[in-house]
Amino acid sequence: MELNGADIVVRCLAEEGVDHVFGYPGGAVLYIYDAIYKQDNFKHILVRHEQAAVHAADAYSRSSDKVGVALVTSGPGLTNAVTGIATAYMDSIPMVIISGQVPTHAIGEDAFQECDTVGITRPCVKHNFLVRDVKDLAETMRRAFYIARTGRPGPVLVDIPKDVTVATCKYSARRGEVRMRSYAPVSKGHHGQIKKAVQMLLAAERPMIYAGGGVVLSDAAEALRELVDLSGAPCTTTLMGLGAYPGGDDKFVGMPGMHGTFEANMAMQNCDVLLAVGARFDDRVIGNPRHFSQTPRKIVHIDIDPSSISKRVRVDVPIVGNVKDVLQDMNTLYTQASADAQPDAARLAKWWEQINTWRARQCLDYARSDTVIKPQFVIETLWEVTGGNAFVTSDVGQHQMWAAQYYRFNQPRRWINSGGLGTMGVGLPYAMGVEMANPDADVAVITGEGSIQMNIQELSTCSQYHMHPKILCLNNRYLGMVRQWQEIDYGSRYSESYVDALPDFVKLVESYGHVGLRIDKPADVEPAIREAFTKHKKRLVFLDFITDQTENVWPMVKAGKGLTEMLLGSEDL
Repeated sequence: MELNGADIVVRCLAEEGVDHVFGYPGGAVLYIYDAIYKQDNFKHILVRHEQAAVHAADAYSRSSDKVGVALVTSGPGLTNAVTGIATAYMDSIPMVIISGQVPTHAIGEDAFQECDTVGITRPCVKHNFLVRDVKDLAETMRRAFYIARTGRPGPVLVDIPKDVTVATCKYSARRGEVRMRSYAPVSKGHHGQIKKAVQMLLAAERPMIYAGGGVVLSDAAEALRELVDLSGAPCTTTLMGLGAYPGGDDKFVGMPGMHGTFEANMAMQNCDVLLAVGARFDDRVIGNPRHFSQTPRKIVHIDIDPSSISKRVRVDVPIVGNVKDVLQDMNTLYTQASADAQPDAARLAKWWEQINTWRARQCLDYARSDTVIKPQFVIETLWEVTGGNAFVTSDVGQHQMWAAQYYRFNQPRRWINSGGLGTMGVGLPYAMGVEMANPDADVAVITGEGSIQMNIQELSTCSQYHMHPKILCLNNRYLGMVRQWQEIDYGSRYSESYVDALPDFVKLVESYGHVGLRIDKPADVEPAIREAFTKHKKRLVFLDFITDQTENVWPMVKAGKGLTEMLLGSEDL
């Protein structure tokens, strides 16, 4: 059949099973929006800023294992979206971003709302395309989805000039799987390397399993749990891997790294065999690489991306492959091992005795109060009220770390946050994407009074589409993490970290048609959260918690220090 480019875009989205598209219209994409108007295969969510469209599509993907889709116009529409694209790229989130472009004859002539979309986004996408001929559009769209979700996932951008959306050509529905000679990601790991890794773990005296976001992205949580049970090893998960292993299990030693637990960091540093699964040894996890490498240990690293292996830390057994496939192969070899080859129970018991000694330090304890709200207490109460089953999105800062430390995630894809890029303002649009993908779930946003104002206009989107996340604002009137660093490293010179002239959040959210609650007493914390999730279950509720301004996130590994050089509290300063 003969279709124009805009109709081809819409047909291709329907082919891919897309249910929701997050976007904002503009001149270069009006033909696409006209085609959207005439279809009923997916729902379009009109955001109030293009950054929010990409964040929402990002969270839609994170919480559902689908490819998120965002649609923006040319020029400022695209540049507004770049922060969201870079956020998804750093965390390897599968997405397709469709951007409008000026007509092909005007490209390079500084036309109205023109920018070099391919050049601007090249550093922060897995791949991008500029479609100059409508005959190439359908195949390009199919390739975009294929590239986004295979191998190491990531955002793929398709830039479509306006004249391509109006031009026509013959259209044929997709037949079979997409094949690309230049792109063939590996999925199965090398059997010999997997066998070597299993033998190394079986012989270990102090084994440790370190899991990252790759476990979540490859839906390998069940395989990871089986391996932990078979090996008897302690398990730590990165910020991006929280929920890949149950946070309430005794074998879970907490999150490692800059704000990780004492027991996780000490075990990471003192193990004799470290199995890294879908993690990348980033600076916030291992601290100073030289310090990390000074302790002799054998390292096995499983990752779908060969460029991530031995990038920051030299490893002994590299395994390139899909995390889920590799873990399943390891579990098979473990179960086939003879009784003589099983882990030494006595040596494991001694290792766990040491870990429990470290655990006894209770590094996450904090001074409770009956007079001022402690932010940690708010997170603990949220966990109790929701039974640990909510989808939790967060912005970036102290509140993010407290959420990671005190909300014990027992399932994957329930913790939605910006890990690699550390983007403020994601919490509310993330909640929008989560709710579209999981309409009946409890969704909580953990934010601060600084972060929430970066995309607060999306309260309007939530009103239009009757979204009902619960926003827990830990309001300490400071840019909390900046203030903490200024206290510790800059002689308490709080330069531009105090947030003055704050709005009345209760009145502001009520003006958008939502429910606002202000809480300033510890005794009111639990009743307020319960009211939000029961009485106002189908309403957006903004809970403005007035929290302790002096509270810091502990433990803390300062920049340039090693994992074992932790500050456990202000007394260590």
